[in-house]
Amino acid sequence: MMDILLTEQERMFRQQMKDFVESEITPCADEWDRRNELAYEAFKKMASVGLTGLTVPEEYGGQGGSLMDAYLMSIELARASISVASIMGTHMGLALSGLFQFGNEDQRRRYVVPAAKGEKLCAYGLTEHEASSDISRMSTVARRDGDFWVINGAKCFISNGDRADIVLLFATVDKQLGSKGITAFIIEKGMPGFSIGKVEDKLGIRAESAAELVFDDVRVPVENQVGEVGKGMRIALSILDEGRLDVSGQGVGVASAALDAAIAYSKQRQQFGQPISEFQGIQWMLVDMANEVDSAWLMGYRAARLADSGARFTKEVAQAKLFAANAAMDVVRKSLQIHGGYGYMKDLPIERYYRDAKILEIYEGTSEVQKLVIARALLG
Repeated sequence: MMDILLTEQERMFRQQMKDFVESEITPCADEWDRRNELAYEAFKKMASVGLTGLTVPEEYGGQGGSLMDAYLMSIELARASISVASIMGTHMGLALSGLFQFGNEDQRRRYVVPAAKGEKLCAYGLTEHEASSDISRMSTVARRDGDFWVINGAKCFISNGDRADIVLLFATVDKQLGSKGITAFIIEKGMPGFSIGKVEDKLGIRAESAAELVFDDVRVPVENQVGEVGKGMRIALSILDEGRLDVSGQGVGVASAALDAAIAYSKQRQQFGQPISEFQGIQWMLVDMANEVDSAWLMGYRAARLADSGARFTKEVAQAKLFAANAAMDVVRKSLQIHGGYGYMKDLPIERYYRDAKILEIYEGTSEVQKLVIARALLG
Protein backbone atom coordinates (compact mmCIF):
# COMPACT_ATOMS: atom_id res chain seq x y z
CA MET A 1 0.00 0.00 0.00
CA MET A 2 1.82 3.14 1.20
CA ASP A 3 4.98 1.42 2.37
CA ILE A 4 7.04 4.57 1.84
CA LEU A 5 5.56 5.88 5.11
CA LEU A 6 6.75 2.82 7.05
CA THR A 7 10.16 2.08 8.49
CA GLU A 8 12.18 -0.82 7.14
CA GLN A 9 11.27 -2.89 10.21
CA GLU A 10 7.58 -2.10 9.74
CA ARG A 11 7.71 -3.05 6.06
CA MET A 12 9.34 -6.36 6.96
CA PHE A 13 6.75 -7.03 9.65
CA ARG A 14 3.90 -6.19 7.29
CA GLN A 15 5.24 -8.65 4.71
CA GLN A 16 5.68 -11.35 7.36
CA MET A 17 2.08 -10.79 8.46
CA LYS A 18 0.86 -10.95 4.87
CA ASP A 19 2.68 -14.26 4.29
CA PHE A 20 1.41 -15.70 7.59
CA VAL A 21 -2.19 -14.71 6.87
CA GLU A 22 -2.13 -16.09 3.33
CA SER A 23 -0.79 -19.45 4.48
CA GLU A 24 -2.48 -19.93 7.87
CA ILE A 25 -5.65 -17.79 8.06
CA THR A 26 -7.12 -17.23 4.59
CA PRO A 27 -7.50 -20.94 3.71
CA CYS A 28 -9.52 -21.55 6.90
CA ALA A 29 -11.57 -18.33 7.12
CA ASP A 30 -14.72 -19.55 5.36
CA GLU A 31 -14.79 -22.84 7.26
CA TRP A 32 -14.36 -21.06 10.60
CA ASP A 33 -17.23 -18.75 9.65
CA ARG A 34 -19.50 -21.71 8.81
CA ARG A 35 -18.76 -23.41 12.13
CA ASN A 36 -20.14 -20.37 13.98
CA GLU A 37 -17.86 -20.65 17.01
CA LEU A 38 -14.70 -18.95 18.17
CA ALA A 39 -11.80 -20.00 15.94
CA TYR A 40 -9.51 -21.03 18.77
CA GLU A 41 -7.17 -22.67 16.25
CA ALA A 42 -6.48 -19.20 14.83
CA PHE A 43 -5.45 -17.97 18.27
CA LYS A 44 -3.08 -20.91 18.69
CA LYS A 45 -1.61 -20.34 15.21
CA MET A 46 -0.87 -16.74 16.19
CA ALA A 47 0.58 -17.83 19.52
CA SER A 48 2.99 -20.15 17.69
CA VAL A 49 4.58 -17.17 15.90
CA GLY A 50 4.54 -14.75 18.84
CA LEU A 51 1.64 -12.55 17.77
CA THR A 52 -0.49 -12.99 20.90
CA GLY A 53 1.81 -10.66 22.85
CA LEU A 54 2.98 -8.46 20.00
CA THR A 55 2.94 -5.15 21.92
CA VAL A 56 3.99 -6.56 25.31
CA PRO A 57 7.67 -6.09 26.32
CA GLU A 58 9.86 -9.16 25.87
CA GLU A 59 10.50 -9.49 29.61
CA TYR A 60 6.78 -10.19 30.05
CA GLY A 61 6.54 -12.81 27.30
CA GLY A 62 5.82 -10.50 24.37
CA GLN A 63 7.59 -9.19 21.29
CA GLY A 64 8.05 -5.55 22.31
CA GLY A 65 6.24 -4.28 19.22
CA SER A 66 4.67 -0.88 18.69
CA LEU A 67 1.06 0.17 18.22
CA MET A 68 1.94 0.75 14.57
CA ASP A 69 2.84 -2.93 14.42
CA ALA A 70 -0.52 -3.76 16.02
CA TYR A 71 -2.30 -1.55 13.47
CA LEU A 72 -0.54 -3.31 10.58
CA MET A 73 -1.38 -6.70 12.09
CA SER A 74 -5.08 -5.85 12.36
CA ILE A 75 -5.14 -4.77 8.71
CA GLU A 76 -3.57 -7.97 7.45
CA LEU A 77 -5.69 -10.25 9.65
CA ALA A 78 -8.89 -8.47 8.59
CA ARG A 79 -8.02 -8.93 4.91
CA ALA A 80 -8.77 -12.58 5.57
CA SER A 81 -11.16 -12.45 8.53
CA ILE A 82 -12.47 -9.67 10.75
CA SER A 83 -13.37 -12.45 13.20
CA VAL A 84 -9.73 -13.41 13.68
CA ALA A 85 -8.68 -9.76 13.87
CA SER A 86 -11.35 -9.28 16.55
CA ILE A 87 -10.11 -12.24 18.60
CA MET A 88 -6.68 -10.65 18.66
CA GLY A 89 -7.98 -7.13 19.15
CA THR A 90 -9.90 -8.20 22.24
CA HIS A 91 -7.16 -10.41 23.65
CA MET A 92 -4.23 -8.06 23.09
CA GLY A 93 -5.54 -4.58 22.28
CA LEU A 94 -8.06 -4.48 25.13
CA ALA A 95 -7.59 -7.04 27.90
CA LEU A 96 -3.87 -7.78 27.76
CA SER A 97 -2.93 -4.17 27.14
CA GLY A 98 -5.04 -3.11 30.11
CA LEU A 99 -3.51 -5.75 32.36
CA PHE A 100 0.00 -4.69 31.41
CA GLN A 101 -0.56 -0.94 31.63
CA PHE A 102 -2.53 -0.87 34.87
CA GLY A 103 -1.62 -4.12 36.61
CA ASN A 104 1.06 -4.31 39.28
CA GLU A 105 4.23 -6.37 38.97
CA ASP A 106 2.71 -9.49 40.53
CA GLN A 107 -0.31 -9.30 38.21
CA ARG A 108 1.97 -8.88 35.22
CA ARG A 109 3.94 -11.98 36.15
CA ARG A 110 0.88 -14.10 36.93
CA TYR A 111 -1.41 -13.05 34.08
CA VAL A 112 0.37 -10.99 31.42
CA VAL A 113 3.21 -13.44 30.82
CA PRO A 114 1.11 -16.55 30.03
CA ALA A 115 -1.40 -14.48 28.04
CA ALA A 116 1.34 -12.83 25.98
CA LYS A 117 2.77 -16.26 25.20
CA GLY A 118 -0.66 -17.41 24.02
CA GLU A 119 -1.01 -19.95 26.79
CA LYS A 120 -4.17 -18.15 27.98
CA LEU A 121 -6.87 -16.27 26.09
CA CYS A 122 -8.16 -12.96 27.45
CA ALA A 123 -11.52 -11.18 27.34
CA TYR A 124 -12.64 -7.67 28.29
CA GLY A 125 -15.76 -7.50 30.45
CA LEU A 126 -17.33 -4.06 30.12
CA THR A 127 -20.66 -4.12 28.23
CA GLU A 128 -24.01 -4.73 29.91
CA HIS A 129 -27.57 -4.78 28.58
CA GLU A 130 -28.38 -1.43 30.20
CA ALA A 131 -24.86 -0.03 30.16
CA SER A 132 -23.17 -0.17 26.78
CA SER A 133 -22.56 3.32 25.43
CA ASP A 134 -23.27 4.70 28.93
CA ILE A 135 -20.98 2.49 31.00
CA SER A 136 -21.41 4.68 34.09
CA ARG A 137 -24.78 2.94 34.56
CA MET A 138 -23.32 -0.52 34.96
CA SER A 139 -25.05 -2.73 37.51
CA THR A 140 -22.44 -5.44 38.07
CA VAL A 141 -21.50 -4.84 41.70
CA ALA A 142 -18.39 -5.62 43.73
CA ARG A 143 -18.76 -5.71 47.53
CA ARG A 144 -15.73 -5.87 49.81
CA ASP A 145 -15.66 -8.78 52.26
CA GLY A 146 -12.38 -8.96 54.13
CA ASP A 147 -9.62 -10.09 51.78
CA PHE A 148 -12.09 -10.65 48.93
CA TRP A 149 -14.39 -8.77 46.61
CA VAL A 150 -17.76 -10.46 46.08
CA ILE A 151 -19.06 -9.81 42.57
CA ASN A 152 -22.64 -10.15 41.34
CA GLY A 153 -24.13 -9.25 37.97
CA ALA A 154 -23.76 -10.04 34.29
CA LYS A 155 -22.01 -8.82 31.16
CA CYS A 156 -23.22 -9.29 27.57
CA PHE A 157 -21.73 -9.48 24.06
CA ILE A 158 -18.27 -10.22 25.48
CA SER A 159 -15.86 -11.15 22.70
CA ASN A 160 -13.83 -14.30 23.48
CA GLY A 161 -16.04 -14.65 26.57
CA ASP A 162 -16.94 -18.33 26.28
CA ARG A 163 -13.33 -19.47 25.79
CA ALA A 164 -11.37 -16.91 27.81
CA ASP A 165 -9.10 -18.00 30.64
CA ILE A 166 -8.74 -14.44 31.98
CA VAL A 167 -11.32 -11.63 32.02
CA LEU A 168 -10.47 -8.00 32.73
CA LEU A 169 -13.78 -7.14 34.40
CA PHE A 170 -15.30 -3.80 35.32
CA ALA A 171 -17.78 -3.55 38.19
CA THR A 172 -19.04 -0.79 40.45
CA VAL A 173 -18.48 -0.67 44.19
CA ASP A 174 -21.52 1.60 44.54
CA LYS A 175 -24.15 2.28 41.86
CA GLN A 176 -24.86 5.70 43.40
CA LEU A 177 -21.32 6.82 42.58
CA GLY A 178 -21.81 6.43 38.83
CA SER A 179 -18.52 6.46 36.96
CA LYS A 180 -16.60 7.15 40.20
CA GLY A 181 -17.52 3.73 41.56
CA ILE A 182 -16.22 1.65 38.65
CA THR A 183 -13.28 -0.60 39.50
CA ALA A 184 -11.32 -3.19 37.49
CA PHE A 185 -10.74 -6.81 38.50
CA ILE A 186 -9.08 -9.93 37.12
CA ILE A 187 -11.45 -12.90 36.85
CA GLU A 188 -10.17 -16.39 36.13
CA LYS A 189 -11.98 -19.25 34.47
CA GLY A 190 -13.17 -21.73 37.07
CA MET A 191 -13.77 -19.28 39.90
CA PRO A 192 -16.86 -20.53 41.83
CA GLY A 193 -19.97 -18.61 40.82
CA PHE A 194 -18.55 -17.47 37.46
CA SER A 195 -20.39 -19.04 34.52
CA ILE A 196 -21.08 -18.55 30.83
CA GLY A 197 -24.64 -17.67 29.86
CA LYS A 198 -25.96 -17.19 26.34
CA VAL A 199 -23.50 -17.34 23.44
CA GLU A 200 -24.98 -15.14 20.73
CA ASP A 201 -25.86 -16.25 17.19
CA LYS A 202 -24.66 -13.28 15.14
CA LEU A 203 -25.09 -11.79 11.67
CA GLY A 204 -21.36 -11.55 11.10
CA ILE A 205 -17.94 -12.23 12.67
CA ARG A 206 -19.25 -15.74 13.24
CA ALA A 207 -15.75 -17.13 13.88
CA GLU A 208 -15.58 -14.87 16.95
CA SER A 209 -17.81 -15.40 19.97
CA ALA A 210 -20.00 -12.96 21.88
CA ALA A 211 -21.00 -14.39 25.24
CA GLU A 212 -22.90 -13.50 28.38
CA LEU A 213 -20.80 -13.68 31.54
CA VAL A 214 -22.68 -14.35 34.78
CA PHE A 215 -21.35 -13.59 38.28
CA ASP A 216 -23.13 -15.12 41.27
CA ASP A 217 -21.28 -14.31 44.51
CA VAL A 218 -17.90 -14.71 42.83
CA ARG A 219 -15.22 -14.26 45.48
CA VAL A 220 -12.24 -12.49 43.96
CA PRO A 221 -9.06 -12.05 46.01
CA VAL A 222 -8.18 -8.44 46.77
CA GLU A 223 -4.88 -8.95 44.95
CA ASN A 224 -6.91 -9.33 41.75
CA GLN A 225 -8.08 -5.73 41.92
CA VAL A 226 -6.48 -3.73 39.08
CA GLY A 227 -5.59 -0.14 39.93
CA GLU A 228 -7.35 1.90 42.57
CA VAL A 229 -10.97 1.61 43.66
CA GLY A 230 -13.10 3.96 41.58
CA LYS A 231 -10.49 4.43 38.86
CA GLY A 232 -11.90 1.79 36.50
CA MET A 233 -13.62 4.28 34.20
CA ARG A 234 -10.30 5.94 33.40
CA ILE A 235 -8.74 2.53 32.77
CA ALA A 236 -11.60 1.44 30.50
CA LEU A 237 -11.58 4.62 28.39
CA SER A 238 -7.80 4.60 28.06
CA ILE A 239 -7.85 1.02 26.80
CA LEU A 240 -10.70 1.74 24.39
CA ASP A 241 -8.52 4.22 22.50
CA GLU A 242 -6.14 1.38 21.68
CA GLY A 243 -9.06 -0.88 20.81
CA ARG A 244 -10.40 1.71 18.39
CA LEU A 245 -7.06 1.78 16.60
CA ASP A 246 -7.40 -1.97 16.11
CA VAL A 247 -10.94 -1.59 14.74
CA SER A 248 -9.82 1.10 12.31
CA GLY A 249 -7.24 -1.39 11.03
CA GLN A 250 -9.97 -3.99 10.64
CA GLY A 251 -11.91 -1.54 8.47
CA VAL A 252 -8.90 -0.88 6.29
CA GLY A 253 -8.21 -4.60 5.97
CA VAL A 254 -11.66 -5.74 4.89
CA ALA A 255 -12.06 -2.74 2.58
CA SER A 256 -8.69 -3.49 0.96
CA ALA A 257 -9.67 -7.12 0.41
CA ALA A 258 -13.00 -6.08 -1.10
CA LEU A 259 -11.31 -3.56 -3.40
CA ASP A 260 -8.73 -6.10 -4.59
CA ALA A 261 -11.50 -8.62 -5.28
CA ALA A 262 -13.53 -6.04 -7.22
CA ILE A 263 -10.56 -5.04 -9.38
CA ALA A 264 -9.69 -8.64 -10.20
CA TYR A 265 -13.30 -9.59 -10.93
CA SER A 266 -13.95 -6.52 -13.10
CA LYS A 267 -10.99 -7.44 -15.32
CA GLN A 268 -12.18 -11.03 -15.69
CA ARG A 269 -15.97 -10.59 -16.01
CA GLN A 270 -17.13 -10.14 -19.61
CA GLN A 271 -20.33 -8.34 -20.57
CA PHE A 272 -21.32 -6.91 -23.94
CA GLY A 273 -18.12 -8.24 -25.45
CA GLN A 274 -15.64 -6.63 -23.07
CA PRO A 275 -14.42 -6.77 -19.46
CA ILE A 276 -16.70 -4.76 -17.21
CA SER A 277 -13.60 -2.84 -16.07
CA GLU A 278 -13.83 -1.02 -19.43
CA PHE A 279 -17.10 0.62 -18.42
CA GLN A 280 -16.78 4.09 -16.93
CA GLY A 281 -19.44 3.35 -14.31
CA ILE A 282 -17.33 0.51 -12.90
CA GLN A 283 -14.12 2.54 -13.14
CA TRP A 284 -15.58 5.40 -11.13
CA MET A 285 -16.81 3.00 -8.45
CA LEU A 286 -13.30 1.57 -8.18
CA VAL A 287 -11.80 5.06 -7.93
CA ASP A 288 -14.13 6.00 -5.08
CA MET A 289 -13.34 2.73 -3.31
CA ALA A 290 -9.58 3.24 -3.64
CA ASN A 291 -9.85 6.78 -2.29
CA GLU A 292 -11.77 5.56 0.75
CA VAL A 293 -9.29 2.76 1.46
CA ASP A 294 -6.27 5.06 1.23
CA SER A 295 -7.89 7.77 3.33
CA ALA A 296 -8.83 5.26 6.02
CA TRP A 297 -5.29 3.85 6.02
CA LEU A 298 -3.78 7.31 6.46
CA MET A 299 -6.10 8.26 9.31
CA GLY A 300 -5.23 5.08 11.16
CA TYR A 301 -1.55 5.62 10.40
CA ARG A 302 -1.72 9.09 11.97
CA ALA A 303 -3.42 7.76 15.09
CA ALA A 304 -0.86 4.95 15.45
CA ARG A 305 2.08 7.33 15.09
CA LEU A 306 0.57 9.64 17.71
CA ALA A 307 -0.03 6.71 20.06
CA ASP A 308 3.55 5.50 19.75
CA SER A 309 4.86 9.02 20.40
CA GLY A 310 3.09 9.06 23.76
CA ALA A 311 0.79 11.91 22.74
CA ARG A 312 -2.94 11.90 23.43
CA PHE A 313 -4.72 10.43 20.43
CA THR A 314 -8.36 10.11 21.51
CA LYS A 315 -9.76 12.43 18.85
CA GLU A 316 -7.57 11.12 16.05
CA VAL A 317 -8.34 7.46 16.76
CA ALA A 318 -12.06 8.21 16.99
CA GLN A 319 -11.80 9.88 13.58
CA ALA A 320 -9.88 6.89 12.22
CA LYS A 321 -12.40 4.36 13.52
CA LEU A 322 -15.40 6.38 12.34
CA PHE A 323 -14.00 6.85 8.84
CA ALA A 324 -12.68 3.30 8.47
CA ALA A 325 -16.00 1.78 9.55
CA ASN A 326 -17.93 3.92 7.09
CA ALA A 327 -15.40 3.22 4.34
CA ALA A 328 -15.52 -0.53 4.95
CA MET A 329 -19.30 -0.62 4.67
CA ASP A 330 -19.28 1.45 1.47
CA VAL A 331 -16.38 -0.33 -0.22
CA VAL A 332 -17.70 -3.81 0.57
CA ARG A 333 -21.18 -2.83 -0.66
CA LYS A 334 -19.75 -1.53 -3.94
CA SER A 335 -17.55 -4.59 -4.34
CA LEU A 336 -20.55 -6.86 -3.91
CA GLN A 337 -22.45 -4.78 -6.49
CA ILE A 338 -19.60 -5.13 -8.98
CA HIS A 339 -19.64 -8.89 -8.44
CA GLY A 340 -23.40 -8.93 -9.07
CA GLY A 341 -25.17 -12.17 -8.25
CA TYR A 342 -21.91 -14.00 -7.66
CA GLY A 343 -21.04 -11.62 -4.84
CA TYR A 344 -24.26 -12.58 -3.06
CA MET A 345 -23.35 -16.27 -3.01
CA LYS A 346 -21.27 -18.04 -0.38
CA ASP A 347 -18.92 -19.37 -3.05
CA LEU A 348 -17.04 -16.07 -2.78
CA PRO A 349 -15.97 -14.33 0.45
CA ILE A 350 -17.65 -11.02 -0.51
CA GLU A 351 -20.91 -11.94 1.24
CA ARG A 352 -18.91 -12.71 4.41
CA TYR A 353 -17.12 -9.36 4.16
CA TYR A 354 -20.54 -7.73 3.84
CA ARG A 355 -21.90 -9.43 6.97
CA ASP A 356 -18.73 -8.85 8.94
CA ALA A 357 -18.18 -5.17 8.12
CA LYS A 358 -21.29 -3.96 9.92
CA ILE A 359 -19.82 -4.70 13.35
CA LEU A 360 -17.18 -2.03 12.77
CA GLU A 361 -19.86 0.64 13.14
CA ILE A 362 -20.95 -0.86 16.47
CA TYR A 363 -18.22 -2.28 18.70
CA GLU A 364 -15.57 -0.30 20.61
CA GLY A 365 -18.07 2.56 20.53
CA THR A 366 -20.70 3.08 17.86
CA SER A 367 -20.15 5.53 15.02
CA GLU A 368 -22.47 7.93 16.83
CA VAL A 369 -20.32 7.72 19.97
CA GLN A 370 -17.21 8.45 17.89
CA LYS A 371 -18.90 11.62 16.63
CA LEU A 372 -19.58 12.67 20.22
CA VAL A 373 -15.92 12.09 21.14
CA ILE A 374 -14.71 14.06 18.12
CA ALA A 375 -17.16 16.91 18.68
CA ARG A 376 -16.13 17.28 22.32
CA ALA A 377 -12.48 17.43 21.30
CA LEU A 378 -13.19 20.05 18.64
CA LEU A 379 -15.29 22.23 20.94
CA GLY A 380 -13.47 21.68 24.22
